[in-house]
Amino acid sequence: MKKKVLTVDDSRTIRNMLLVTLNNAGFETIQAEDGVEGLEVLEGANPDVIVTDINMPRLDGFGFIEGVRRNEKYRAVPILVLTTESDAEKKNRARQAGATGWIVKPFDPAKLIDAIERVTA
Repeated sequence: MKKKVLTVDDSRTIRNMLLVTLNNAGFETIQAEDGVEGLEVLEGANPDVIVTDINMPRLDGFGFIEGVRRNEKYRAVPILVLTTESDAEKKNRARQAGATGWIVKPFDPAKLIDAIERVTA
């Protein structure tokens, strides 16, 4: 069975790149434009892994991660942060919110797939 990935990013370009990368690697991809929409689609999506940006309108990545972690059903779902941010304070904040890993944009498709395979193994 295909593993499901929920991607949450306000950039259409990044969403398209993720869609192509993940679909080509054999994943089923569900997409959301920001943290609010991400939490809305989460229930129906039931993802194996989540890839989220940090800087988004309405609800940023930190708030989104906290929202996911508040739901008992998704406490164990790995969350990878995909962002242009690389500062230690933000990484630490994401980890405290419940993020599993951190990938800096622009992303290397092979490394992203490798990270997803590792956290869902």
